[in-house]
Amino acid sequence: MPVVAATPPQRALAGSPTRARATPYVPCPAVKPPVPPPAVPSPPPVGAAERAVGGEALATAGLAIPAGAPKPPAVTATAWLVADLKTGEVLGGCGPHEHRTPASVQKLLLAAALMPRLDPTQMVEVTRADLADLDPASSVMGVVPGGRYSVESLWLGLLLRSGNDAANVLARVGGGSAGRQGGVDAMNEEAHRLRANQTHAATPSGLDGPGQYTSAYDLALIARATFARDDFRRYVATTQAQIPAGPANPAFGITHDNTLLGNYPGTLGGKTGFTDLARQTYVGVAEREGRRLAITLLGAETAPLGSLGESAALLNWGFALPRGASVGHLVAPEEKKYDQPVVPVKGEREDAPGGTSRTLPIALGLGGAAVLTVVLLAVPWWRRGARRGSRA
Repeated sequence: MPVVAATPPQRALAGSPTRARATPYVPCPAVKPPVPPPAVPSPPPVGAAERAVGGEALATAGLAIPAGAPKPPAVTATAWLVADLKTGEVLGGCGPHEHRTPASVQKLLLAAALMPRLDPTQMVEVTRADLADLDPASSVMGVVPGGRYSVESLWLGLLLRSGNDAANVLARVGGGSAGRQGGVDAMNEEAHRLRANQTHAATPSGLDGPGQYTSAYDLALIARATFARDDFRRYVATTQAQIPAGPANPAFGITHDNTLLGNYPGTLGGKTGFTDLARQTYVGVAEREGRRLAITLLGAETAPLGSLGESAALLNWGFALPRGASVGHLVAPEEKKYDQPVVPVKGEREDAPGGTSRTLPIALGLGGAAVLTVVLLAVPWWRRGARRGSRA
């Protein structure tokens, strides 16, 4: 039997089975950060039926790990989950279904919703409205009003530089006649299709918005959908890209912003996030010996390890577990249905061998992934982000 933490009794939702909860609460291994995080509003409660999605052992606000498994490392993150994206097995987690604020990992949901709908070669003109509501301290790709950029360049800016400007443009274009809000609506429709019940998007970028939440479990569902795409995997594995010039915009280069690429063996890519409300967040995927593990991590602090060091430690824990060890599973999505015509996009295949024939204007550079210790991974990549509270 897996080790699970009991939660306070809740009234079951209409039509859902009643469950007996006899297992004592098991707290998640935690380390106290040297600087207490600021107070944040209490997240909304999670319904009893939603807690059990993926298996009864996941219906906990505490720790869920396989019986006999070693204790996972202590972290500052308030919720996390490790899952095998190929088998769908959940290897373990802490508060897997608890509502948490996402910050920029919400951009993965934007990709899941709109990559199938947008032609990567389409040229898009940036408007002043796309940029008008962005805090100067937030992360941007660097597009300018009147500039013309390909959708592919915008995806690269979104994933390499966590561009909130790129997120606004992509949401507007993908939202059709409804504009940016239509893009956000598409994100919430995709979350529903993926059965990510704890996820609600209020902004396309992950900048804090009213009622915007996700969960560690939901992020694993979203990661599974995005990393199944050849094009997405190419984008997040990119270390450098050149954005071409246009009639009203200069050319410029971008580099990947703070993931485990090149620093953790087998990393396929990942996405960081930070806001004052969300704290540090991370979603990443690494592959070894045929296993493709995802780490989703929410509510981490800069010290002692930061989100990247904590994610590396939890991935090490997951890869050390024997194959088949699990406490639940990632549920299958509903069949894809679109309310608008879809522009065919190359690369939408489940783990298809090889890539598409299109050549990206990028320089791939995973490099020799040297085995680094968790201590080395604690290099404060995130101190810059922590000083920029609206970063996302």
